[in-house]
Amino acid sequence: MATKTIMLACSAGMSTSMLVSKMKKIATAEGKDYEIFATSTSDIDNSLSTRHPDVLLLGPQVAYLKNEIKAKADAAGIPMDVISMMDYGMMKGDNVLATAEKMMG
Repeated sequence: MATKTIMLACSAGMSTSMLVSKMKKIATAEGKDYEIFATSTSDIDNSLSTRHPDVLLLGPQVAYLKNEIKAKADAAGIPMDVISMMDYGMMKGDNVLATAEKMMG
């Protein structure tokens, strides 16, 4: 079983899946047993209750939903933030993974 679970969410879950792939490669190379997955914003409620992530990161294209989703994440006791537009656009999985790790403490 994974030690930590990181959830990325965007409008359809497609654009974040490439970033997830890069993050998984880095985590594996560093010997970290993380579950990292992408989902759509419409599936966040379901994923929060069934997969119980340790952190939730939103794609910058859905940053306008931050307050609404932060309320849900706060209620579930899960830290949440928006992925840096620069890191997202350049698919910097190492930076996004580092951000998630900082948020998980």
